[in-house]
Amino acid sequence: MLFKKSTFLLLLFSCAIGSGEVHAQTKERPNIIVFIVDDMGWEDTSVPFWKEKTPLNNFYQTPNMERLASQGMKFTQAYASSVCSPSRVSLMSGMNAARHRVTNWTLNRNASVDAKDDELDFPLWNVNGMQPVDTIERSIFVNSLPQLLKENGYLTVHVGKAHFGAVGTPGADPINLGFDVNIAGHAAGGPGSFLGTENFGNNKDGTPKSPWGVPGLEEYYGQDIFLTEALTQKALKVLNDSLSNQKPFFLYMSHYAVHVPFNSDKRFYQKYIDKGATHVEAQYASMVEGMDKSLGDMMDFLESKHLTENTIILFISDNGGYAIQDRGRTGKKHRWNEPLKSGKGSAYEGGIRVPMLVKWPAVVKENSVTEYPVIIEDIFPTVLNMAGVKKTKTVQHIDGENFVSVLKANKQVNRKSAMYWHYPNSWGETGPGIGATSTVRDGDWKLIYWHKTQKKELFNIKNDIGEEQDLAMNNPKIVKRLSDKLGAYLRNVDAQMPIFKNTKAIVPYPDAVSDR
Repeated sequence: MLFKKSTFLLLLFSCAIGSGEVHAQTKERPNIIVFIVDDMGWEDTSVPFWKEKTPLNNFYQTPNMERLASQGMKFTQAYASSVCSPSRVSLMSGMNAARHRVTNWTLNRNASVDAKDDELDFPLWNVNGMQPVDTIERSIFVNSLPQLLKENGYLTVHVGKAHFGAVGTPGADPINLGFDVNIAGHAAGGPGSFLGTENFGNNKDGTPKSPWGVPGLEEYYGQDIFLTEALTQKALKVLNDSLSNQKPFFLYMSHYAVHVPFNSDKRFYQKYIDKGATHVEAQYASMVEGMDKSLGDMMDFLESKHLTENTIILFISDNGGYAIQDRGRTGKKHRWNEPLKSGKGSAYEGGIRVPMLVKWPAVVKENSVTEYPVIIEDIFPTVLNMAGVKKTKTVQHIDGENFVSVLKANKQVNRKSAMYWHYPNSWGETGPGIGATSTVRDGDWKLIYWHKTQKKELFNIKNDIGEEQDLAMNNPKIVKRLSDKLGAYLRNVDAQMPIFKNTKAIVPYPDAVSDR
């Protein structure tokens, strides 16, 4: 259900007449913007997140990401899950996907999206996603990030892609998860269309042509406007209307871009054609630059309203770049993210390594860079700390680590604990690293455990970012150490595993398999 205008105005009025004590407590607290992009690869930007610029960094033009990087900290080793719903639930709950069990993307209630496999049956994972109640079957009950911020004095605003809960469940509506305002968020994880001339995938009367029709943007129907721009305009209007409110705001700016279906953002398409790009390359690049313009518009708004110095911006993507299609330049699929291997859906770096920037005026050193590894569930405790929410109880166990000390000091280079990924599912696509896997990264070492074959691959990410050399055979002690660590973690969180069709046996945890 969309947030009604009258309700919103009432909310603003009620906030404005709050006690002076509350005003004093909240006035100094920072506004927070989480700017999350869908399916944006680590190199889909002119900002280099590696030791050197890559050809892709030279191809894309994202001046506002450059601007944000110059004003904050760049994370060169930021990670998410390999597909969207697990990442988004982790961000909102602070839980690792192995624990919350929303391990694949969600859509319809009680319906799995797993593709059929000849050898494996997949577990009964939480297909209904994240929920604000404990009465929905096959879901994870959480105290969400926006709910906790709302309870601690924040106006919470959701704009764009939600993809938290299945159709027909409370979690499908961001309002039920603690947002005061919801614009265009619902159960589906992609748009029917990015084009206003196509009503963003809806009929003229606002009814969706498919589950992918973006809700609540009827005022733009028939107009020559891109979805990214429409969402930006709506977000800025909400923020502008809330200026008289004494509460700080939390804006979850969640773009549907750069998810399929690829559409040309005409504002930027031709410039990439003129650079020699193929049609698909130019389409995608235009969507990236449209997203970047949105970021710039946000930053310009903050400056015009004198909010810059008291607003934190955290920029991240929800998984690695989409690499199933051929862009036309390499003549091969799965090459969109080189030197990273593979892309979305993969356990390799191309599927999980993402761009991340944080601007926190007067706290984060401008134009700084850190190699400190972070994973998307770390955002939950970090944002709460930024907001001054230091003591809170949640129904869920928090796996994420607060990295505020890294932002403040830029000295910490060794992460306290390992990072884990768990995908006991089938995405439906094929390609390098795409399949049912469990993965651990500890320091520079990364172990991937393939559920179907029980094969283990070992890579030193610092020396081999492209994961070209499997070092498992030559480093049995490291393989055993990481297998034990990964197995212990999966047991601790009661992680689900697939089942072999022929024997009905559950795939063993990695430490129960001889190293090979």
